[in-house]
Amino acid sequence: MSYAVSAALQAAVFQTLATDATLNNVVGSAVYDALPAGQLPPIYVTLGAEQVRDASDKTGNGATHDIGLSVVTESAGFQQAKEAAAAISDALVDQPLTLSRGRLVSLQFLRAVAKRDQAGLQRRIDLTFRARVEDN
Repeated sequence: MSYAVSAALQAAVFQTLATDATLNNVVGSAVYDALPAGQLPPIYVTLGAEQVRDASDKTGNGATHDIGLSVVTESAGFQQAKEAAAAISDALVDQPLTLSRGRLVSLQFLRAVAKRDQAGLQRRIDLTFRARVEDN
């Protein structure tokens, strides 16, 4: 197994989302690896949890990464959050992300959960994507 490509994969996902024109039309520059201090914008995207499993074989080291991304909004409905989630999916699925280490074999949508917080003040969509990487 190799976890060595994880940082490169995260950087490529972040860079792709931060520079995607369609996503920027919905959330502006509010794409975060870590939430900033202070007041948050009314809609934003944040990178979340990651689960990694070995996918090495006799040809080399590799791993499968389940990557969490979240869209959070103060909007009364889910429409804007779903537009952002669709833009995220379009930006990542089957796209040729370039990694600073290793190689992305595939990147697919796995699942999404849309929910309201308990107070009903925020809407949140948690997306999970599955990336298969090889370490050269």
